[in-house]
Amino acid sequence: MKVPVALALAAALAGCSVDMGGFSFVSNERGTRTSSASARISTQEAMLTPEGECSADVSLDPSTRPLPKEIAVGITECELVRLKNKRPTDVLIGESGKGQREVQVLYAEPGGRELYLFTDNRLSRIVKPGQGEQQG
Repeated sequence: MKVPVALALAAALAGCSVDMGGFSFVSNERGTRTSSASARISTQEAMLTPEGECSADVSLDPSTRPLPKEIAVGITECELVRLKNKRPTDVLIGESGKGQREVQVLYAEPGGRELYLFTDNRLSRIVKPGQGEQQG
């Protein structure tokens, strides 16, 4: 039991992510089956990858909060994806002249394209067709 606790503590102190994987062997009357599973755990808030997936399945960040009820300025990139309940159409990740992470998340919806602009993993602007731009 001490090894998993030590690994979790080391990851928390390092402020990085840990990939965990494992195998299980199940035996039944038909023979032995092998299955595998993996999980990504981070001590920082999860962020989107260029493929539109969250960088961690579970966050150990002490500031982890419950999922917001609606899409609003201030939510994180992964909270947007969870609220939309689908992968974005496109994700562009870059850096501002001030060294901040800037992310543009595009959703092609039936009513038109919706663009969500993030700065340092916080939603700062929303651009929807016919509604103009919403800023925080």
